[in-house]
Amino acid sequence: MASSPKLPLTDFIDARQQPSIGTQAVDKVLHAIRNHLDMDVAFVSEFRSTDRIFRHVDARDRTPIAAGDCAPLEQGYCKRVVDGRLPELIPDTAHVGAALALPETQGIPIGAHLSVPIRLGDGRVFGTFCCFSFAADPSLSERDLRMMRVFASLLADQIDRDLEQQRSRSEREQRIVTALETGQPSVVYQPIFDLSTRRLAGLESLSRFHFEPRRPPDEWFAEAAHVDMAQDLELAAIRSALKALPSLPHDAYLALNCSPQTVFNERLHELLRTVGVRRVVLEITEHDHIEDYPALLAALAPLRELGLRVAIDDAGAGYASLRHILQVQPDLIKLDISLTRNIDTDLKRRALASALIAFSRETGARIVAEGVETAEELHTLRQLGADCGQGYFLSHPLPLMDAIRQPFPA
Repeated sequence: MASSPKLPLTDFIDARQQPSIGTQAVDKVLHAIRNHLDMDVAFVSEFRSTDRIFRHVDARDRTPIAAGDCAPLEQGYCKRVVDGRLPELIPDTAHVGAALALPETQGIPIGAHLSVPIRLGDGRVFGTFCCFSFAADPSLSERDLRMMRVFASLLADQIDRDLEQQRSRSEREQRIVTALETGQPSVVYQPIFDLSTRRLAGLESLSRFHFEPRRPPDEWFAEAAHVDMAQDLELAAIRSALKALPSLPHDAYLALNCSPQTVFNERLHELLRTVGVRRVVLEITEHDHIEDYPALLAALAPLRELGLRVAIDDAGAGYASLRHILQVQPDLIKLDISLTRNIDTDLKRRALASALIAFSRETGARIVAEGVETAEELHTLRQLGADCGQGYFLSHPLPLMDAIRQPFPA
């Protein structure tokens, strides 16, 4: 993929209206240096197109500026120091005509001033690190200036890292936004068969991305989660999948993958209420962390009262599945492929599957075996009493009408 052009610093920082560097760490160092130099005010400023913003400010007592304040870029000392119109070290402003002529020198007043530019790795000036005193301070020396430069260099390194993180986040956000704007993800459907009648029991909707970069769907959803857009992508997939409902046989259901976090999203509830939910199953994956089971059950309750069914996906893939099953009380339990694979030859897998099937009978849940890839696995699962099955042996994911017409294998 072609590299993105560099964006102005303000594209990353202004939009968030917050410092780009760790506030507490910078404030502590700023305070220490101001105390060491025995000056009245220290600050870090950031240059923008027409102004500068004071990102961090530390003061002995009174101060004419506060963090978050803005001033015109041409006003004051900072830009003039960077341009070379004022020296970086001014022990006594009364001896520097260009400084004495500035309104701030008398108005604040400024008697002594130290300022160094903060230069990023690519040479751009982020802003300045400054200290000043209300009275002149003849003790200030080149040694103090060197210490200021060291701190400015450390700040620049941190800002470079933070800007790279923000740039990376911005690129990820834009990928997800563009995918959504172009109608991604698309949806295919994998048939779920009733193993006793051999008829279609339902379809599971699965996301596919026909978009650059080409990568598995789980990587798209992981990136969306990284930039807090997972629910947007998930809801887009659910919205597309629900279009299949009118075409489904009257006795078949539509299974939708849904994270616990999205269950709390009112947009999901509005979406499901518009289509009716009696033939909808929400599959909550075993891998998703659930912090508050009572809250989750309360969020699901209104939809379940309307006929929505809930499945625990990937049961048997990890230790959390039994807790999910016990707490959520699902209508369907989906055996993970790690449990069904080679179940015809693996006694341990067969024993665990048998236990879950027996549990489902006691609780009134139905068992759906995922990942059925051989006739031998299918035969064993039918013998054990699994209610339904899906997997490549039964059918690959297909376009909607092909999935509906897919026959049970002979």
